Amino acid sequence: MRLINRHPDRAGRPLLVLLPFALLLFAYFSGSAARLADNPNDKLLPSATQMVAAVDRLAFTPDKRSGDYLFWKDTGASLARLGMGIGIAALVGLGLGIAAGSLPLLGAPLSPLLTVLSMVPPLAILPILFIVFGLGELAKVMLIVLGITPVLARDLEQRAREIPVELLIKAQTLGANTWTLILRVVLPQLLPRLLIALRLVLGSAWLFLIAAEAIAATDGLGYRIFLVRRYMAMDVILPYVLWITLLAWLMDLGLRQLTRLAFPWYEGAKA
Repeated sequence: MRLINRHPDRAGRPLLVLLPFALLLFAYFSGSAARLADNPNDKLLPSATQMVAAVDRLAFTPDKRSGDYLFWKDTGASLARLGMGIGIAALVGLGLGIAAGSLPLLGAPLSPLLTVLSMVPPLAILPILFIVFGLGELAKVMLIVLGITPVLARDLEQRAREIPVELLIKAQTLGANTWTLILRVVLPQLLPRLLIALRLVLGSAWLFLIAAEAIAATDGLGYRIFLVRRYMAMDVILPYVLWITLLAWLMDLGLRQLTRLAFPWYEGAKA
């Protein structure tokens, strides 16, 4: 049998899923053990014991200066900024996608504009955002919004253009006006695609959040990572990176399950 036609069986699939992660952990802890054996004070590859101690100090021991549990405070601050930015971007992107993809008079000027805006590197305009909006929360949220909204809008615009013309014609023959078409035909087709598009831009949203927190913040996961880097505190940085990865994966999983439950008829929900 050709290799391209071979598929993992039900028993072997979990092993294949876990194999690359096991190899990465083995390579890391082997390298860590070798470096620490040569130099017990080495900070580049901390051991599991050192990372657990750092997490315990940040997550389960109150900070002596503020009395806060820094790990959870940073997590809450970052998730609040991320949630607000993604929420605003989803609403604006949905509106722009519907307008550009369903209304030709609006699509003519909006479509080229969205194309140009999606090419602007969001991190390049971060200083402008800080000048315009200040160093508070608004600038961080706006970076996420400006970074992912054009991408969401272009994706939804394309999906709106793919809606069969027959559906729109049939709805109009039944007396539907423009608003009815948008609310009863276009919007139900775009909502599941919106959830899938959000999954695709999650990584970018986290990137913009971490960049904004690294430059101007007093809390947050990105702020903490860049704060301790001056001390080469890899025992803090690596757990924070793993925690961010876990949070992103859980958000992706939640969006995927929501798509399956809310829109089981949508073909992309099975992906």
